[in-house]
Amino acid sequence: MIGRSTSARCARIACAWLLGLAASAQAAITVDFSYVDQQSPEFQRFKSFVDAAVANNPGYGFSAADAAYMYRLTGQLQYATLAVQTVEAQVQEAELAIAAGNAPPIAGDQYLDVGPMIEDLALTYDWCAAHTSAAQRTRWANYAEQAVWNVWHNNQAQWGGNAHPWAGWGVDDPANNYHYSFLRATLYWGLASNSTTWKNLLQNEKWPEQLAYTASIPGGGSEEGTAYGLSHGTLFMLYRVWRDSMAADIGNANAHVNDSIAWWIHATVPTLDRVAPIGDQARVSEPVIYDYHRHLMLEARAISNDATARDDAAWWLHSISDQDMESGFNTRHNLLPAGPTGTPPAQLVYHATGTGQLFARTGWDSAAMWLQFSAGPYVQSHAHQDQGAFTLFEGDWLAATENIWTHSGIQQGTDTHNLLRFEQNGQLVPQRVGTTSTMTVTPGPDGAVHAVANLLPAYDGDPAVVAWQRTIDFANRKLTVSDQFSVGSGTEAIFQVNTPVQPIISGNTATAGNLKIRVLAPAGATLSALDWTTRTGPDETYYSGWRLDVRGSSSGYVVELSNAGALFANSFE
Repeated sequence: MIGRSTSARCARIACAWLLGLAASAQAAITVDFSYVDQQSPEFQRFKSFVDAAVANNPGYGFSAADAAYMYRLTGQLQYATLAVQTVEAQVQEAELAIAAGNAPPIAGDQYLDVGPMIEDLALTYDWCAAHTSAAQRTRWANYAEQAVWNVWHNNQAQWGGNAHPWAGWGVDDPANNYHYSFLRATLYWGLASNSTTWKNLLQNEKWPEQLAYTASIPGGGSEEGTAYGLSHGTLFMLYRVWRDSMAADIGNANAHVNDSIAWWIHATVPTLDRVAPIGDQARVSEPVIYDYHRHLMLEARAISNDATARDDAAWWLHSISDQDMESGFNTRHNLLPAGPTGTPPAQLVYHATGTGQLFARTGWDSAAMWLQFSAGPYVQSHAHQDQGAFTLFEGDWLAATENIWTHSGIQQGTDTHNLLRFEQNGQLVPQRVGTTSTMTVTPGPDGAVHAVANLLPAYDGDPAVVAWQRTIDFANRKLTVSDQFSVGSGTEAIFQVNTPVQPIISGNTATAGNLKIRVLAPAGATLSALDWTTRTGPDETYYSGWRLDVRGSSSGYVVELSNAGALFANSFE
């Protein structure tokens, strides 16, 4: 984890009026459910999921929050009973662990799940209060209070009087997905218990820190990439609950929510079933559109006050491959309205300067060619050594990181991305976390773009890399990549492109399925191909994929990538 300095006292004062100081006496968790249509297919699907749990056949991921939502919406006793039983089981399990001198399950994986677990408890404690006993509420409150206190006091954390300190991963980093779980626990328990301590912590410290951070990444999105960056769905949900409960609209305090709507729309490939493979892809290696993407956009649309951003979000929500939520435990999020169908944004090029991501496409039709290019901050543990890397898509992946064809989805090294690979005496020269590369972007007509990136900062003064500038020109369904570099003693620069199928090499040209790669300079370049499956070992499985390596220059390469023929067949899941 790379921590951030968040001493934003001025920002705290400036946005204090947004943080609901006058509303601090309000206790209940308030969610405006006026948007819920109980006759809709979305509601019926959610109800069926919860009813199965009532019938003692809970689906995967069922939570007390699901039952509490149904009780709040319908007032039917069976849902309150189930919510209470589910939370009681959580607390009893924790009490047994604490009695044995151990930390309870909520402390596992450095409190990663404290957010959803305390949300379950808090919603039930608040919304189903009439169906809990006084003794029960005392036990629950003691457990929840200790969990939240331990999150923010990691070195002094304790359970049952026994010390259980933990590392504090993400506690001081408002860019980190763990941090949003901590905010989630604090918000829900603070509201349910009417705790001045926890509401003031959010109001006076954590929200100002969060807003200062999101204001620092213009263009939206997440520095953690497109898998861990989905945790912003939780963050946006918290904005909504805080707004409804505290009458304080922090979600519109800066442009991050609206910018993130644009960021995710442009990060989506033209077939609208996958997104840019930026950073770790630990849930599934290939970044297919899933419920979490839908949830994030639904929450962003619900928060946004910008009519254009809301319309764009509605178009995306009605167009992506996941319309109904694939998993039952996500169906309550689909109660949020997607809005009218709408039309796609007019803009074809999008440069998010805060995350250093450039997206461009030739159109909004499914057959468009699409480009992603990285040059910006490399500051989070789930980000990759991919500064200067690109992804190219037309019908399917033409050139993409090998990471998406691995078992783990977390291959971060330079050897798996489409960039210059520097090797010194046969060893990879790594990019360094905590660095920021830069690029200038000049959009053209019909999705064309010219960008110049300085990637030297990514090597943080390593003498193996003296200079590296990459220029890309994307127009007329063609990408031209021009590299200028200077290296230290014993260092070689190799231009590399990862492809889904084997490159067939003929002189200075290679064809990999529908991708044609022409080396324009140097004239005497040598091309070779690596079958990634031959690299499979005890620490990683490479299921498929190839890498084209171009060697032979000590100062620069110019390589052109284009579609070699007809589009891939549309055989997408």
